Amino acid sequence: MPELMHRKLERSATGFMLAIIAAASVGGIVEIAPLFTIDDTVETVSDMRLYTPLELAGRDIYVREGCYACHSQMIRTLRDEVERYGPYSLAVESKYDHPMLWGSKRTGPDLARIGGKYSDFWHVAHLNNPRDVVPESNMPSYRWLGTNPLKLADLPLALRAQRAVGVPYTDEMIENAARDAYGQAVPDSEQSSGVTERYGEATQVSAFDGVTTNVTEMDALVAYLQVLGQLTRAAYENTAAPEQMPDPDN
Repeated sequence: MPELMHRKLERSATGFMLAIIAAASVGGIVEIAPLFTIDDTVETVSDMRLYTPLELAGRDIYVREGCYACHSQMIRTLRDEVERYGPYSLAVESKYDHPMLWGSKRTGPDLARIGGKYSDFWHVAHLNNPRDVVPESNMPSYRWLGTNPLKLADLPLALRAQRAVGVPYTDEMIENAARDAYGQAVPDSEQSSGVTERYGEATQVSAFDGVTTNVTEMDALVAYLQVLGQLTRAAYENTAAPEQMPDPDN
């Protein structure tokens, strides 16, 4: 009987079209319905800060180089994940990520809590030749990032594009984007003080690649890696401090 009904449905263009619409509607409802409760899903925290222009540029480089294809940025609520990587990820931590980089592929470890775990020097060495610090690593090297100058003039446009999708960058932040990126990577410069004024005292100002004569793509990528899991401390409430978390490479 079901076979006869199926044959009859296949021979009816109208009936088959309606069946497709019905099936697609069910899938659409499952995908769309949770969006109506999005305000209840995303936590509200008082210490959430924006990416600085340098960190945002580093995120763009991270996406450009395909790092997300091997590293996820979402710690699930499973016990083994929390014990290995740290507190599970909260929705608010991706509030200003466009696009989000949660992922599920883990050729390399999850990076959601990598910020502050290693020194800038470690990250530079790791990106130049991963096997210098993780002998068993199969990650490619990214030496050229240390010689590629960062295009500072493009940063105001990048912040303006982020504001268009809801990230609350101010006119002052956009106007000073290039100066703030330079100041964050050159601690002794006159521009460095403006970074913490606009983005908060918790902002890391450092010669990320070890050189203060110019700002490179290495500066930007290391700055981004160092802020992962640090935009808000909400996930660490009532949990162990990040320095007590197990090494993700073990």
